[in-house]
Amino acid sequence: MSQLHSGGDGNASISVNPVFARAGERESVPKYRMREAPMQPTTAYQIVHDEVSMDGNARFNLATFVTTWMEPEAERLMAESFQKNMIDKDEYPQTAEIEKRCVAILADLWNCPDSHDAVGTSAIGSSEACMLAGMALKRRWQEARRAAGKPDDAPNMVFGANVQVVWEKFARYWDVEPRYVPVEGEVFHLTPERMLAHIDENTIGVVAILGSTYDGCYEPIADIAAALDALADGGGPDVPLHVDAASGGFVAPFIQKDMPAWDFRLPRVASISASGHKFGLVYPGVGWVLWREAANVPEDLVFHVNYLGGDMPTLALNFSRPGSQVVAQYYNFVRLGMEGYRLVQQTCQDVALHLSSAIEETGRFRLITRGDELPVFAFALDDDEERFTVYDLSAKLREWGWQVPAYTMPPNREDLSILRIVVRNGLSHDMADMFLADLHTALEWFDDLDAPMPRTRETPSAFSH
Repeated sequence: MSQLHSGGDGNASISVNPVFARAGERESVPKYRMREAPMQPTTAYQIVHDEVSMDGNARFNLATFVTTWMEPEAERLMAESFQKNMIDKDEYPQTAEIEKRCVAILADLWNCPDSHDAVGTSAIGSSEACMLAGMALKRRWQEARRAAGKPDDAPNMVFGANVQVVWEKFARYWDVEPRYVPVEGEVFHLTPERMLAHIDENTIGVVAILGSTYDGCYEPIADIAAALDALADGGGPDVPLHVDAASGGFVAPFIQKDMPAWDFRLPRVASISASGHKFGLVYPGVGWVLWREAANVPEDLVFHVNYLGGDMPTLALNFSRPGSQVVAQYYNFVRLGMEGYRLVQQTCQDVALHLSSAIEETGRFRLITRGDELPVFAFALDDDEERFTVYDLSAKLREWGWQVPAYTMPPNREDLSILRIVVRNGLSHDMADMFLADLHTALEWFDDLDAPMPRTRETPSAFSH
């Protein structure tokens, strides 16, 4: 993996300003190898601090779903918990108890049949959570095939072409055939009608998304579940459903209680995963995966170790990791409660709707989504716009520090290039108005050009964030 990140002149060095160097004279620090002697901690801090200060302002990052602000009390708790190894539940039993409480809280939030005896675990992010859910689906399918005396060497999984890249990784890493249901027309997500043609007896599961990373929309999970029920009732394959609620799992229960069922209220739903470090409001990285019942988790996926000081059952791809993110998740649950989360997510959605409406009112854009599901929306240029592209606009907005991604839609609609804005906790109405003012300035700049922007900017073929 280091080859992906290494590079540059091996003899390059970092110049240290004399004001920070205790020796009182200028010195240099090699960039790609360790120096021979140690240095004062304040000098080392300043070197690294100056380097990372060149990153963009996280508050102006409208691209990422990941939490970029937490309260000082939460940061203090995290600092107090960094040294605790989450895997060592015998030495840190209260941190383990807090993880168990978080699982129970999420089980209650997602309407698990027995929230007090829920089966679930924290993970480093929802990517690991998805991997664990996928592993359970594959193993259950293999066990059923072997019990029926049928071959188990050709599993496949079905999801929309808009699926997050983690599922492509899962399929590749675990030798599962990915069956991407293409998007069509103006529908950019999985639908029951298009899904059924891709299912057969080797399908280990279907993944439905509560909040697409492409445009923030919710897939029709209740309809997808109903179609799978009808398929099984009609003698077809009995295919479980996993809900990838990376973002929506921390949004829908608070501000969309009247929407059709998407969680464990649907018997077809075998597992749900979510990102605590997205709309769960925790710094990266923490994810969660819950199963309907213990029968959904094959026992041979659970490992028991005793060298840490007791029997330690573990279901994870990773081993040692800090307990700080789990502690921070519990802090949010205690601190905010149902009403606090509702207020945060409703405010995010209000800002998203304000932004999308204002952008539509410019008359220069076409909204793909409005932000009325996730507080996330996507928009494209009007078809008659010839002076600039979404990629030009994205680059122009960076001059004010705004990071707004531009990318093409999934296969079958790669002709459509869009921009997307994610509204997270911390993006206020005032900041939204600042963005709109800069957007108007950018549009005026393009309008004042003597000719259209040159078509030299490379167009990305896809987006997988």
